[in-house]
Amino acid sequence: MGIRYQTPSGAVGAVPELTFLPLPERSGLRVAGEVGLATHAAWERALEQAVGGDVDVYYLELSSVTFVDVAGADVLAAAAQRLRDGRRIVLHRPPPALRRVLELFWPRLPAIEVSKS
Repeated sequence: MGIRYQTPSGAVGAVPELTFLPLPERSGLRVAGEVGLATHAAWERALEQAVGGDVDVYYLELSSVTFVDVAGADVLAAAAQRLRDGRRIVLHRPPPALRRVLELFWPRLPAIEVSKS
């Protein structure tokens, strides 16, 4: 899968970029860029893979994500809530703001696990 929204270098009012690459060693995606209004549709499609798959653990490598707005966090939480019992999404190195939003609005959502290492 390779969804990409490109931002021309130095362009004023440019659309933020969000890229997804499959993780070679496990089920999931490496995500880079910003999750905001312009990239919500791509973010939702990517999370549908996690919900629609049959793996127990789906990994999202988020160390290269610079921003996730509250609506993007809501999409993530909604996707996690649709997982059947025992399945989960593991967020590897999410942006600090995403961790705080998840802790504030969805503090007891067992289908999302945050890994800092």
